[in-house]
Amino acid sequence: MLNATMMKTPLTLDLLLERAGTVFKDVEIVSRRPDHSLHTYSNGEMYARAKRLARALVAAGITPGDRVATLMWNHYAHLECYFGIPAAGAVLHTLNLRLQAADISYIAQHAEDRFLIVDDVLLPLLEQFRDQVNFERVIVFNFGGQGHADEDYEDFLETGRPEIELPEIQEDWACGMCYTSGTTGRPKGVLYGQKSSVLHAMGFCLPDAGNISVKDVCVPVVPMFHAMAWGMPYAATMVGARQVLPGPHLDPVSLLDLYERTGTTVTAGVPTIWMGILQELEKAGRRWNLSSGMRMIVGGSATPVSMVKAFAAHDLQVIAAWGMTETSPIASLAQLRPEIAARDADAQHWYRAQAGLPVPLVDVRVVNDDGVVAWDGESTGELQVRGPWITASYYQRPDAADSFTADGWFRTGDVASMTPEGYIHIADRTKDLIKSGGEWISSVELENEIMAHPAVAEAAVIAVAHPKWMERPLACVVKKPEFEVTPDELREHLLQNFEKWCLPNDFVFIDEVPRTSTGKFQKLVLRERFANWQWSEA
Repeated sequence: MLNATMMKTPLTLDLLLERAGTVFKDVEIVSRRPDHSLHTYSNGEMYARAKRLARALVAAGITPGDRVATLMWNHYAHLECYFGIPAAGAVLHTLNLRLQAADISYIAQHAEDRFLIVDDVLLPLLEQFRDQVNFERVIVFNFGGQGHADEDYEDFLETGRPEIELPEIQEDWACGMCYTSGTTGRPKGVLYGQKSSVLHAMGFCLPDAGNISVKDVCVPVVPMFHAMAWGMPYAATMVGARQVLPGPHLDPVSLLDLYERTGTTVTAGVPTIWMGILQELEKAGRRWNLSSGMRMIVGGSATPVSMVKAFAAHDLQVIAAWGMTETSPIASLAQLRPEIAARDADAQHWYRAQAGLPVPLVDVRVVNDDGVVAWDGESTGELQVRGPWITASYYQRPDAADSFTADGWFRTGDVASMTPEGYIHIADRTKDLIKSGGEWISSVELENEIMAHPAVAEAAVIAVAHPKWMERPLACVVKKPEFEVTPDELREHLLQNFEKWCLPNDFVFIDEVPRTSTGKFQKLVLRERFANWQWSEA
């Protein structure tokens, strides 16, 4: 064996931060506040404040491996947390503010979060579960100018004195934490590493992947509390791209205004966002002056070919992406190979709507009962992945070992095929999750709650295509013979334990739920039966 002569430089997020604070120190970071005003400062200022945050955390007793949670929108202080918390050796744990308060408290307790950094505008949400968690300190960022009785973020930064020494970060240390959930059971935690996050950022920026460079203006519409905003903040910081963070304003007009004012060249979000923007673009009247060829990275659920085609008519480029919390999350993007780009427009649109080509360093395979399937565009099976930014386990969840194969691949639960050109085509999901507007909805949990109603004998919840949300839940309900119940009564029943956006849009009453030979609900039959369901409300 002959060892290489290369330096053994640890791959850590500090490398990205240092580069931003030196090479690209004058590049702007723009954030939209709740009142729609813009806050602008530089990478150099972000660098200094992130370092102060790191030193303040160390001074406050945070040690390597401790979890520091955030409950925040997309803005500059959250970006400081993205770098400052890992620079202290701690783990940034982004809490999903769209979850039920009970779920947030469970996740924070399971992760053993020590500190919480929270936007002042989200304090009412915190109050819903504050007595159920054990945060040692709550630090409030003045985002909306609302008063509070907790510790102030700016005051906390002042405690990060220059003489405080930061730990020597190791590349195998955890730096980020996100929770995902399945059809049953509690949410599961995924720990992102320093090295894996750097490699993910590099992979994301490659020309045949996200194609992000210093020339770009990046707007992550995907929340920074969801799968690390798909890694875009780290990728954009690494290459010196200008970052524009939209805050809580994710409506089409606000986003189009931001795109126009900042000259956005690349943005990322779920299909629901883009459907709303498309509707706004197609309205008669105002013409938005957007950057020609603006790239719109779409993930979270299937991308309709019709949407790709419609945006192309506006000289805007849709790029489908696929990934999961467990894949950091970008694992593939639908850039066009030269032979695909040479085909007609319809063929190009179809390929742009697929899950795409695997990002370099990510291995993919499709496996069914007969083994690994051929890349013929027809053979289907479960999509499995592995790579340096794919999780190999869940945080303190040995019961989830069946998510991984004996030879070390992650089982995605998606049914897929591979085209001869290497594009992933997602056909279905093996589990009965419903993905609506980029968020998962558990059909099993809804069914169990519906069946808890005294008038209900059985219930099956299925995903049905929806013109706005891509998919929405349709509840198929069997009433007990001696009872009557209305859809409104079932909605009121569900509202006790579910957010409104999780509820089925419609309820249909049926005589019985079809079953398999083993007694399980045969939802495929219901999906076929109600495939052309006409929603009562769009």
